[in-house]
Amino acid sequence: MKGSVDVAIIGAGQAGLATSWYLTQARIDHVVLEAGRVAETWRSRRWDSFCLVTPNWTVQMPGAKYAGPDPDGFMSLAELVDYFHSYATSLDAPVEENSAITALETDDDGFLISLGSRKLKARTVVVATGAYQRPHRPSGTEALPSDVVQLFAEEYTNPAALPPGAVLIVGSGQTGCQLAEEIHESGRKVFLACGRCVWVPRRLQGHDIVWWMVESGYMDRGPEKLPSPLARLLGNPQATGHHGGRDLNFRVLHDMGVELLGRYIGAEGSRLSFADDLAASVDFGDARLVDLLKYIEASCTANGTSPPTLEMPPPLRIKTRTEVDIAHDGIGTVIWTSGYRPDYGWVKLPVFDGMGFPVQTDGRTSVPGLYFMGVHWMRKNKSSILYGVGEDAEVVARHIVEAR
Repeated sequence: MKGSVDVAIIGAGQAGLATSWYLTQARIDHVVLEAGRVAETWRSRRWDSFCLVTPNWTVQMPGAKYAGPDPDGFMSLAELVDYFHSYATSLDAPVEENSAITALETDDDGFLISLGSRKLKARTVVVATGAYQRPHRPSGTEALPSDVVQLFAEEYTNPAALPPGAVLIVGSGQTGCQLAEEIHESGRKVFLACGRCVWVPRRLQGHDIVWWMVESGYMDRGPEKLPSPLARLLGNPQATGHHGGRDLNFRVLHDMGVELLGRYIGAEGSRLSFADDLAASVDFGDARLVDLLKYIEASCTANGTSPPTLEMPPPLRIKTRTEVDIAHDGIGTVIWTSGYRPDYGWVKLPVFDGMGFPVQTDGRTSVPGLYFMGVHWMRKNKSSILYGVGEDAEVVARHIVEAR
């Protein structure tokens, strides 16, 4: 490990590697510090059957845009990890694996990075630890019986690895829906505690929904378009890339036999309580889809093209339980898929808002030389995903070069 470096990039996922690519083109001396291995978050925080939910053509890393035989397919986890490994190798990225950061502080002429017993000085630092950092568990989890196995989504691997019994999944975003489908198809009874989530049809008039979101400019919306800062925590739209890509939402799960419940409230002994708000949650998702369709329609009208049409399904109105008994219903496992929260406690600098997100503009912060990458809505809706991270990396790298 060097004693000092011009630029230190923290994180070797898509955000860090994309930034490294542009700095390499600019011949800027830098190192990429990774707590685990290249693409560690993809490797260790995804279940065995994971695949992309956005089409392969959205993999737009600088210098290595997807050019394979199946642009409209959805890469498996193994294929995606291989892609990142090959990308880092071809780039000859200066990655230092197994280099966990314990503290980032200012130094006399830059920054001091603590890596356990080691220290590294850097003139510039790019924090690229991604959008998925600390899994969120709602309050009341400590009241669950001790004999019920509790897992975060990132700890789930496959149905066979779960203890016997039914499974309760709390959280109904992309991940919650996909786990519910997989576990149900394995023959288990599955309960899904639902919240307010966006859903989208997989395809509209021959194009993947992501194509429409890109072409209409929906993915290029900036954070100023959000109704509130809290909206940054809204989960990714319900859909799946499995089976060639198809719809996967509350209605699909209900039809296949997953028991839908309202929002999880808490536990008292063996009894679990849920709000009577499933209808409101489904209506919320329906309304957000209508918003998206209106956005796409307006874009098509402005371009003189025909907008896609979609017949909205009728409101989902089913009778749900507000109480489930762990013993009576045979629940052996609870999986928490309640999203992620920022986790920058090791960054000892005053650059965060009340929710823990970095306060930045185009990646730059109020601390000269400190940048962020891969943050939800950093610059645009697409900032944290494979389709948009390269654009942000180019902007951040340009700022670094200009600051020289």
